[in-house]
Amino acid sequence: MAFTIQFVREFTRLGLNRSIGGVLALAFSIELSPVITSIVVAGRMGSAFAAELGTMQVSEQTDTLRVLGADPIDYLITPRVIASCLALPFLTLMCFTVGMASSALLSDAVYGISINIIMDSAHRALRPWDIVSAMIKSQVFGAIISVISCSWGVTTKGGAKGVGESTTSAVVMSLVGIFIADFVLSSFFFQGAGDSLKNCV
Repeated sequence: MAFTIQFVREFTRLGLNRSIGGVLALAFSIELSPVITSIVVAGRMGSAFAAELGTMQVSEQTDTLRVLGADPIDYLITPRVIASCLALPFLTLMCFTVGMASSALLSDAVYGISINIIMDSAHRALRPWDIVSAMIKSQVFGAIISVISCSWGVTTKGGAKGVGESTTSAVVMSLVGIFIADFVLSSFFFQGAGDSLKNCV
C-alpha cells in the first residue's frame, strides 16, 4: 500500500491513470511479491529450521538417527526442502492477490481511480509468463532458504550459544542468497518486460 501511494501520486500528476494498474501488477508479480514473501518466510521458517535442527545436533539426536540406520538428510532435510519449494509459490500468489486488491481499493478510496480501471490495466499488462516466472523465482527462493537454514542447523556446534549463532547466520545468509538469486533470475527472465507496459498505456 505504501508502494501504491508513491506510485499512484506521481502517475496521477502525469495523467497516466490508465497505466497505474498495469505498472502495479507488473511490479507485484515480477519483483515485490516473490521477494517480500521470501524475506518473511526466511525470517519465520528459515530461523525455525536452523534452530530446530541445531538443537537436534547439539543434543546428539541426529547421531541417534544414524545409529538407528536412518539418514538425517533424507529424514530431516529433504522433506523441509520439498515443502518450502511447494509452499512459496502459493504464498507468493496470495501476496500478489492481496497486494493488488489493497492497491485497487486504496487507489479508489484516496485518489478516485476506479477499481475497474486498475483491474483492466492490470489485465492488459500481465502475461501468463509474468506469473509463471514469479512462481519459478519463489521455488528457487524456497530452495535457497531451506537448504541454507538446514545446512546451518545440522552443522551447529557449541550448545545453546551455537544454536543462536546458527539461527542468525542462517537468516542472514538466506537473505543474501535471495537478493543474489533475484538479480540473476530477473536479468535472465525479464529482458523484454518493458514491452508489457505498451499494452496498458
